[in-house]
Amino acid sequence: MMHPMTHLPPQTPSKPVQAVSPKARIVEVDDERAGQRIDNFLLASLKGVPKSRIYRMLRKGEVRVNKGRIKASYRLQSGDKVRIPPVRVAETAAPVSPGQRVLKRIEAGIIAEEKGFLLLNKPSGIAVHGGSGLNYGVIEALRILRPEAPYLELVHRLDRGTSGCLLIAKRRSVLRELHRLLREGEVDKRYLALVKGRWQGGERRVDAPLLKNTLRSGERVVTISSEGKSAVSIFRPVTVFAQASLVEVSLLTGRTHQIRVHAASIGHPIAGDEKYGDAEFDREMKKYGVRRLFLHARSLSFSLQGLDEQAPIQQFTAPLDDELEAVLNSLLPEG
Repeated sequence: MMHPMTHLPPQTPSKPVQAVSPKARIVEVDDERAGQRIDNFLLASLKGVPKSRIYRMLRKGEVRVNKGRIKASYRLQSGDKVRIPPVRVAETAAPVSPGQRVLKRIEAGIIAEEKGFLLLNKPSGIAVHGGSGLNYGVIEALRILRPEAPYLELVHRLDRGTSGCLLIAKRRSVLRELHRLLREGEVDKRYLALVKGRWQGGERRVDAPLLKNTLRSGERVVTISSEGKSAVSIFRPVTVFAQASLVEVSLLTGRTHQIRVHAASIGHPIAGDEKYGDAEFDREMKKYGVRRLFLHARSLSFSLQGLDEQAPIQQFTAPLDDELEAVLNSLLPEG
């Protein structure tokens, strides 16, 4: 599912090997970084420095903007001069980087690249960013593939097992505008999912609030709950097979695991979903080649008219990979 992102955690650091103490520096804020909170600006500028240290620097007035003290909530303006004090930063051993095979898969998956953004057909099985025990993800790989790019940030997330359309902003102004469009429902995003059973009837709207829970093991599970956040999905049948149905799903909200939980809640769990799926159905689908979650972000449509009045509505489509196409070709037609 698609989840807007406002701040990405840095790649999980390796074990510190030594520390250095850089000199104080003055950074002038450009238009691209205007509007960013000073705390987020410092987190990005001082990678490896604990959050607690950064907030302590702000409280003690060690960070100055235009020679004055500021709060953590201060939003930078173009032309602001930020004094970043000397900070002891733990140097780390070289991080593990993606292998050539992963880099080639991601390079081959780039669907479109424009001045302000890049669109990737994300492969299944690769996380969008490193962290939580992962050494790297899509964003780290893209920064290796595009070393000359001064700015690359994820606009939203896709679950690790989900393939398809993933937006990466190449300018901060574009990131802010795309976040606004996502919040206001002005990005048309559609997914393809293979679900259990023969779909009956036509379009179906699922309006069920979702609540995120974390188990003792640390595993994240999402449930339908009146205490959760509003979540709306619209399912439309595409092809009904004898054993399963291919459906298109439009999202009116972008909650974690939204399509997976909503599909299971109406008795049509997604094939290959180990968390919310049906084990017996998954065993049957393996006979037809389903080896992973059959959920694919098929298309995205939006316009950046907020940045350029002449900007057209742009639509992008990510084709299914050969593995998922082969599954559809092997399934028996209805009846």
